[in-house]
Amino acid sequence: CSTFQFNNLTLVNLDSYDTLFFIVDLHAITLPYDTQQLSRATRDTAALYLACGVDISKASVFVQSHVRAHVELMWLLSSATPIGWLNRMIQFKEKSRKAGDENVGVALLTYPVLMASDILLYQSDFVPVGEDQKQHLELTRELAERVNHLYGGRKWKKLGGRGGAIFKMSKSAPSDQSRINLLDSKDVIANKIKRCKTDSFPSLEFDNPDRPECNNLLAIYQIITGRTKEEVAVECQDMNWGTFKIIITDALIDHLTPIQVRYGEIMSDTAYLDEVLAAGARKASDIADVTINNLYQAMGFLRR
Repeated sequence: CSTFQFNNLTLVNLDSYDTLFFIVDLHAITLPYDTQQLSRATRDTAALYLACGVDISKASVFVQSHVRAHVELMWLLSSATPIGWLNRMIQFKEKSRKAGDENVGVALLTYPVLMASDILLYQSDFVPVGEDQKQHLELTRELAERVNHLYGGRKWKKLGGRGGAIFKMSKSAPSDQSRINLLDSKDVIANKIKRCKTDSFPSLEFDNPDRPECNNLLAIYQIITGRTKEEVAVECQDMNWGTFKIIITDALIDHLTPIQVRYGEIMSDTAYLDEVLAAGARKASDIADVTINNLYQAMGFLRR
């Protein structure tokens, strides 16, 4: 993620898992886009992952389009996806209405199938998604169950496979003012924090359902300062919004400055960045090929 969103946040300890960070460039073309900016934005995002401290000895960083199994699996899943499931997707309805029929490609309708491919390809245990993607995540779960029913179990075993389940299953707001981008300047950060929506309550507190803005800003402050929730609650309980906004602005700048410095260093060494992405794609492909080959076999394709 290249931003701090002003909405609910969840923390996960990634050291306990084999983690994949990939730049979803295939998803980026579902609406009209600037072709000259696509590769630049892809590199920028990859560099930000590394600048934020992603440890490539523990995690893979790669570009979605560099692992062809993403598109292959999407096509196979598409054959099992009822069109009615896609027609009910709220995001498609909203975005297509705003863009107009002449500007909407088929990819906008089918990109939830690509998202399902992204998840199922790696037999993922945990998938961080925004609030706007929950419906697509549920579609992924339903699609996994459908493919398991259609092609898994004894049907797959009769084709020489191991049988059982083929798959297991356990976006950002348009306004730039809704988020702090990791490369925002000090002045931009200060301006955005000044304009953050607040309330008229006399103090600051976590977990009050009537104060979502307060909870979210305190949560961001907690994360970037590395303090416990209790410590932040005590520190900020008697503050007014004016004081707190100055403090969180300074904390954000202090937190993002080393990331921005490291980002500049990475972007100046293109050979290093290309090798990181290539190594990540090779590792991801090794995992993805197992899944895609299993599904080809279960669906009756001639073995390669």
